[in-house]
Amino acid sequence: MTTDISSEGLMAIYDALEASPTGNIAVKLSTGEPGSNYLRTDLIGDLVQSLEATIVECNTAYGGSRSNTAMHYQVAEDHSYTAIADVDIMDEEGSITLPVEGGDNLTENYVGAHFENYDYFVVLSHFKGHAMAGYGGAIKNISIGIASSEGKTNIHTGGKGGSMWSGEQDAFLESMAEAGKSVVNSLDGNILYINVMNRLSVDCDCDGNPAEPDMHDIGILASFDPVAVDQACVDLVYAAEDGQSLINRIESRNGLHTLEQAEKIGLGSRTYQLVSIDE
Repeated sequence: MTTDISSEGLMAIYDALEASPTGNIAVKLSTGEPGSNYLRTDLIGDLVQSLEATIVECNTAYGGSRSNTAMHYQVAEDHSYTAIADVDIMDEEGSITLPVEGGDNLTENYVGAHFENYDYFVVLSHFKGHAMAGYGGAIKNISIGIASSEGKTNIHTGGKGGSMWSGEQDAFLESMAEAGKSVVNSLDGNILYINVMNRLSVDCDCDGNPAEPDMHDIGILASFDPVAVDQACVDLVYAAEDGQSLINRIESRNGLHTLEQAEKIGLGSRTYQLVSIDE
């Protein structure tokens, strides 16, 4: 962890992992709805360019400005992502399926077809609240985030299909963990996670008119374990004197259940050691 939320801090936290990705590298982030708290290029640009990576994303399933590929590429350009890297909307040519092992809800996960074009994923997440999941971090970014539009509905409904707004809440939360595990299994360890804890609104980057943050920025955390890094972020919110709004959002959606399911199925561990790299 570093409390330095800057381009230099992001580079330092990445270097601290001592990762050595090779091949075709993807940086998975949320391109964000217009007006949202998406990660700005002045923060992430140096890291993305140092990796010679492609920024990857998938279309949404709820409408909005990113529900079709042409509009989505325009948002990516408007948010300056195309100025720092190539951008690939991975489901512009449909989906492929990944098997889900040991899940209680899903047997398969539909991800953008271009997912298989990449050898290593750097998962760059803006940690924040979320209207349906309670919070959004690394697990959400590798599940809902890498899922195709079709796959997002599959996760939201716990694999049952139908309206994505009518799914059972705990089944949705569990399915995020299960979909995430299918992604991690398919990459065989070629993935790492960085969570940026700034502009900590109770609302997601999928919300074009998010609530203004009412708590302070905290820092940047990185790990090879998506469960550990999300749990650490949650714990930092709970420890903050001004974190009550985000805590209320997490608890009102039973958001910690995603972490429970993720640990249960072997996606990662909720036990961690937090190491500061600040001098």
